[in-house]
Amino acid sequence: MDPTDEALLTALQQGDEKALGTLLEKHLPAVYRFGVKMCRDPEDAKDVAQETLLAAARGLREFRGASSISTWLFTIARSFCIKKRRRRVGEPTDQVSLDADDARAIAGANVPPDDAAGDREMRAALDAAIDSLEPMYREVLVLRDVEGLAADEVSRVLGISVDAVKSRLHRARLAIRDRLAPLLTPPEPSVATGCPDILPILSQYLEGDIGRDQCAAMELHVAQCARCKARCDSLRSTLALCRRSAQGGSVPREVQEAVRKSLRERALSAT
Repeated sequence: MDPTDEALLTALQQGDEKALGTLLEKHLPAVYRFGVKMCRDPEDAKDVAQETLLAAARGLREFRGASSISTWLFTIARSFCIKKRRRRVGEPTDQVSLDADDARAIAGANVPPDDAAGDREMRAALDAAIDSLEPMYREVLVLRDVEGLAADEVSRVLGISVDAVKSRLHRARLAIRDRLAPLLTPPEPSVATGCPDILPILSQYLEGDIGRDQCAAMELHVAQCARCKARCDSLRSTLALCRRSAQGGSVPREVQEAVRKSLRERALSAT
């Protein structure tokens, strides 16, 4: 069994230098994924990963656990992503600032086909859909639905309220679902009279934000309405695909080597 963050941090603070590299390499894939999705450029993502882990290496011995290590690392990575965007020539000014509970189980979602071609097509479509979001919505969706942070952890990373996190999250989920729906489900049945706007309700349900009576009414309606069931299935499939995207792929070897080299050089300069 891999050591926990807490065990590695304790070992580091007790003088075990190997624990530092183990801990940072453990979180490298998530930091790199975040950089790719927020910077939209592999070279920038590599720089963000290096800068984030070097900054973390300087501060981990004094880390006191006010938040989880992953939350702390995403906060650092986000600051470097903002700096990258500010330096980028031609970036629209309204894209510069990113400042403008656990979900219920998503078991039973219609997961996209596992065949290689279909999987690649779906991943490419998901990446394009996420890339199309404005940064303030993209970062919330990536942290919550891709990386799996709880809403209060996302709140701490972004420095906004939990309510603001959820508001942005619901909008981001629906936008991604709308882009992916043609690939996820058959054409939806025609609109039935009296159907509620079911997708925002489902998104709120997944965050535990609707009452028991409203929940029961939603479940009853979905059980009787083919159109709303199809729409709910497509949103569940979208969220399942988001979570799968955090499990697929790997950090390019050159990025791993660059990060290790930077950490070695940092360790030598500190001696």
